[in-house]
Amino acid sequence: MQRYPVRATHRKLLEIASLETLLRSHFDGVTVTGDGASGSFGAIARIVVRPEGRELAVEVTMNPKVPEPVAAETIHRYNRFLEEATGYSAKERARRARKSSGGAGD
Repeated sequence: MQRYPVRATHRKLLEIASLETLLRSHFDGVTVTGDGASGSFGAIARIVVRPEGRELAVEVTMNPKVPEPVAAETIHRYNRFLEEATGYSAKERARRARKSSGGAGD
């Protein structure tokens, strides 16, 4: 499970109804599961998202046996979803992850 910090301006999206709507715009077969929502698309056999305080918890089950174009589209959809949900681009999320783990490169 991965946890992503959410910008203050995007924290209103940390509600099940908002997460469900956002998932529906990027993934298929979206359902609400108690304290979160789940869906799937392409190489993502299942994605489960739920709010945890000021963060978004994401659990992903991958299917590596998909064609390359499907895998590429899956990555694009996943990154667009995370950017809309958290308010941070992929580059910003990577930078924040490096800083929080104490890694070099900044």
